[in-house]
Amino acid sequence: MNTATKLSGFALGLAAVFGAAYGIGHVAGPVAPTAETRHDATDAGHGDQGHTGGADAHLPGGLLVSERGYTLQPTAAPDGQFAFRITGPDGRPVARYEVAHDKRMHLIVARRDLSGFRHVHPELADDGTWRVASPLAGPGVWRAFADFTPTGGEPLTLGVDVTVPGTLAARPLPAPATSTTVDGYAVTLTGAPEPGRTSRLTLSVSRDGRPVTDLQPYLGAYGHLVALRQGDLAYLHVHPEGTPGDGRTPAGPAVTFAAEVPSAGAYRLYLDFRHGDAVHTAEFTVVAGDQAAPAPTAPATTTTPTPDAGHGTPGHGHS
Repeated sequence: MNTATKLSGFALGLAAVFGAAYGIGHVAGPVAPTAETRHDATDAGHGDQGHTGGADAHLPGGLLVSERGYTLQPTAAPDGQFAFRITGPDGRPVARYEVAHDKRMHLIVARRDLSGFRHVHPELADDGTWRVASPLAGPGVWRAFADFTPTGGEPLTLGVDVTVPGTLAARPLPAPATSTTVDGYAVTLTGAPEPGRTSRLTLSVSRDGRPVTDLQPYLGAYGHLVALRQGDLAYLHVHPEGTPGDGRTPAGPAVTFAAEVPSAGAYRLYLDFRHGDAVHTAEFTVVAGDQAAPAPTAPATTTTPTPDAGHGTPGHGHS
């Protein structure tokens, strides 16, 4: 990552970021803490099904840069890299992590206009620094979520805003749709999210008009779904029903998720699936509740141009 890349403010008024879960993920409604707010309550646990960011639904994971003594700290890195540390309650970089969904760290980023989504997996250096080829694909304000479990601790999702300088033309949120294409695959969505209720969302994959029935396991599942709420980027990451190799779960074409969204509004869905030894990401816009259409995206803005501000490939790259 270019050293000119600067941390932005920690975004006052950010709403809930909700966590990874097998089967069902819950999303809390909006809250409005300041950037310095800390959530170190000793009873702040996680639900049995995943990363809710604490038993208190008003302060879910990912809302804060620091929670229960753990802090996400982006660090300087060479061009083309993104680096950060997680410091623990003792102020030192955390060096030991549990494996969750086949990885010790999941880093998810998205630009605030909901373009440029990436889900990557950094490598841990001996000094406690996580490094990865930068997923920040060009100028803009990005939200970075670090999803991890420190050894001996509970799952956490911490979030921070990062600004890549340059000229940015904000992209409008695509219209709601129930089908999309990516890399030659057609993906259709059945079901719709309903605020405050668990909804079944089924995504079916086909290619050249034929159902794909040999999806490959990716991070211990046949698919991963991330939902980001327009406006505050409230975040939900769930895994589908069933487990590869359990004798009951088919390898496609349908992958079904159960998820609960907190409020009416527009959401962007990102489905990761693996086929042909490659990971693909299908994207949808959906509207929960009575909201007729997505709110307009902010107009184009310009920051200080930098020739090398681009990092990585937008859309569906993975590491």
